[in-house]
Amino acid sequence: MTTTEELVSRVNVILDEIKANMPRLFESSVPHIAFQLNRQLKVLEELRNELERRVGITTPSTAFLERSQRDPNIHWIYRKKHNRLLAIDRVKSAIMAHKIALGHIAANYQFYENKREIELKDIKDPEKIRAIRRGISIGRLEIVPYLGYSGDILRILSQKDVEVREAFKAIKGKLKERGTLKRVGYHLEVEYFENNRLKTARITLPEDVDIDYELKKRYGHLIRWKILTPVKTKGILINNHFTVDNLALAYASLNPKKAMNMLAFDLFRYYIITSEKDREALSLYPDIKISIDCHYSLFDEPFRGEPFFRTGFGSMLLIRKAEVEKMLVGKRSSISTIPNYLLGAIIFYGTSPYNERETSEFLGLSEKEVQDALWKIAISGIPLEIFGDRRKFEKFMPKEEIVVEFLKALEEGEGDDGAKGKKQRRASKKDRRKS
Repeated sequence: MTTTEELVSRVNVILDEIKANMPRLFESSVPHIAFQLNRQLKVLEELRNELERRVGITTPSTAFLERSQRDPNIHWIYRKKHNRLLAIDRVKSAIMAHKIALGHIAANYQFYENKREIELKDIKDPEKIRAIRRGISIGRLEIVPYLGYSGDILRILSQKDVEVREAFKAIKGKLKERGTLKRVGYHLEVEYFENNRLKTARITLPEDVDIDYELKKRYGHLIRWKILTPVKTKGILINNHFTVDNLALAYASLNPKKAMNMLAFDLFRYYIITSEKDREALSLYPDIKISIDCHYSLFDEPFRGEPFFRTGFGSMLLIRKAEVEKMLVGKRSSISTIPNYLLGAIIFYGTSPYNERETSEFLGLSEKEVQDALWKIAISGIPLEIFGDRRKFEKFMPKEEIVVEFLKALEEGEGDDGAKGKKQRRASKKDRRKS
């Protein structure tokens, strides 16, 4: 059995070999790249588990001791354990780079063995596998060669130009920015009687609900409750610094001048053209928020040059999309033929100043597909106000419905005018009688 020091040395050797071999790997076919990345990922996860089992996940410190009380031998032991933890962090960073790369490949390619579609993780012989590009791309495949597969991101960054390092710091600062927190509910502890026995339950209720009424409806009138903690929105967009470091390195290395705008656009498009259920299965950005519920200045970047831009515009569109998706629960059967990416384009069209052509160009979708989806929404029977400005959908409504809507409006107007006319006629009759 190897010692811990030998294991740490082996980890560093394997990661250095990965760093040396990665440039040649990206010259091969997509199935071969996916197979090799998946195989490396399995090895790294085994090494991480073994290191964590032996070393733990925290390191002791001698900072609390007086200088005269510090035993140099104990200090050396602590420093050695600290170096072991650095090896664990390097492995974790490398694992995250592999997951991001595999997530991007899986989101953009389908793999077939003969005529049977297989998962990326099930590739055994890449020579027998065909990779076919999906019709709708998600993320940016160009960043895959620039991820930190060896885990030593700071060392890789030190070899880059000043422009790349500045872009890295700017992106990392944006991704670590906390969004505007807001209270959305409460965690409660409730004591109530059931079958003459006192019971306790812990539940969560929305902020805008009548707590006393809701609890009495659920548990009866003999209750006692208290608020434990408020439920707040999570402020950080990506709650994993290994993911943040890898994305910042990849985008800054790809194009330092446009890195911030490219990342902001990719993340914005990721939220627009995928549903919440899709995002649970995708691993393009590990530990990213499933749904946006607060403001991030990063999402303003794609719109800063627009004449209608205002602070919070990008986040507002994403928050509104999440709200519309919740409103559509139970109504999706009538629009089941519209895929999630087109439904996102429809919501973007309804809530933004863009027309259908600008919407399709901005999101990288087919204009005909977007128009067909808008026609389907217009005749679906779902209230168009849910999707945004109703007036933007009127040109996609059937002509018969437009005529009906016009006649209704005309009748309402005539009704108002008729009532006014009757009052005026009655007033003139009274005046004539008086005279």
